[in-house]
Amino acid sequence: MPGSQKAKGRVYVGNVDVAAKRAREILMKKAKVGKLVDWATAFSLWPVHLTTSCCGCEFAATWSPRFDAERYGALPWVGARQTNMILIEGTVTRKMACALRVTWEQMPYPKFAIAMGACALDGGIFYNSYNIVRPWEVIPVDVFIPGCPPRPEAVARAILELQRIIREKDLVGSWIAEGKRPDKPIVKPKEDPCAWWRG
Repeated sequence: MPGSQKAKGRVYVGNVDVAAKRAREILMKKAKVGKLVDWATAFSLWPVHLTTSCCGCEFAATWSPRFDAERYGALPWVGARQTNMILIEGTVTRKMACALRVTWEQMPYPKFAIAMGACALDGGIFYNSYNIVRPWEVIPVDVFIPGCPPRPEAVARAILELQRIIREKDLVGSWIAEGKRPDKPIVKPKEDPCAWWRG
């Protein structure tokens, strides 16, 4: 209209997803936020424990005052939705495989897993049982702890090893930037572990 002032400005039109991805890449690579996130996650491990065998006693001893694994930056928790690590303690049967998978799927990303004891590694004394499932067939496992049962020192060492893996492989920073974990493929069980329950 004549005599009126026209508003001057710029309008940017584009794909918000592309812009968000570029901003995320700039923050994670140029600002080195990825290293900070890796460091913070390594010292903020909140394990939920899946106790099926005698390894549960060693797990309890690991966080007792004598060994005090909390000083490493790991604090056990009871709710899967507030944890980022699962500690599998002992034998995983077909029925427990369902609980393991459901718990894993409830955990927020980034998440990690430690398998504890000979039973979790390859069945232990139950290696030839018809009802045993290996944990690595149900979820991706980061660290295995051998022993029957392993001592609390071994559990503490596994936590330190997981922290080293997180920091050196830039796991969490890459996970946040790419939306997937770069070092492990997604584990999809060959058969539904909850088929017996779903009917």
